[in-house]
Amino acid sequence: MMANFIKIQEKFMLTDNLTAIFDELREEYGMDALSKVESMLVSPNNHRKLTQAKAKYVLPGISSEPWRNIEDYPEIENAAQKLEALYPVIRKEIDKLKPNIDLLTSYDHYQVTMNDWKAIYLYKDEKPHTESFNLVPITAKFMQEDLKNLLCPFGEMHYSILKPGVHVPPHCDLWNFTLNLHFAIDIPENCLIRVVNETREWENGKCLLFDYSHEHEAWNNSKKTRICLLMDVWNPEITLPERKAITALISEIRSFL
Repeated sequence: MMANFIKIQEKFMLTDNLTAIFDELREEYGMDALSKVESMLVSPNNHRKLTQAKAKYVLPGISSEPWRNIEDYPEIENAAQKLEALYPVIRKEIDKLKPNIDLLTSYDHYQVTMNDWKAIYLYKDEKPHTESFNLVPITAKFMQEDLKNLLCPFGEMHYSILKPGVHVPPHCDLWNFTLNLHFAIDIPENCLIRVVNETREWENGKCLLFDYSHEHEAWNNSKKTRICLLMDVWNPEITLPERKAITALISEIRSFL
């Protein structure tokens, strides 16, 4: 195992800070606690499906199913049920914002910025976006109270607002450490999302869950705006020491960007 870590140091030139964090985690949780993380770094292309080819990091040894059943993950299911129960009041706070949608910021995807894809960020860049809390206070309260152990600290939570006629082209997101939880707020007819070979429709007031390291795309084929709440939640298969190691890794990488 230590030889494996030396390979990581040689190939990726891990900083002293990151090396120390990994050492501390092994001491606390055992020498094998980070074996999957090490394998991911040493052999990044050996553990992925073709549909994950463009993802940056794919952690081995966990489920690779593209679409997920929320019921399989009790913690996510509990949060989804609370969210769905809040749908009527959340819908009202979003409806109040509709007249000013064009004034919202463009969605800033790591691959592309699209002016016809708007966003309200509640969490981004490893911190809450408190300036949005007054716009959607009920959603903000849900994030603070019900997602505190689920929301990935280097992920995002935002309202995704897709203008009429827009197609989000096929792409992979960065990793499989997190799953993408969608909560449908205002879905016109003919709005679709494809993940690998299965295309689904959102249903107002309901959640969908998928592994967005796989290729996916979305369409708004209607003449109305489509609104979803998107959350990057920890993949429940990731252990606590793995979460700590991955969080340190991503934070370290971002510090050099």
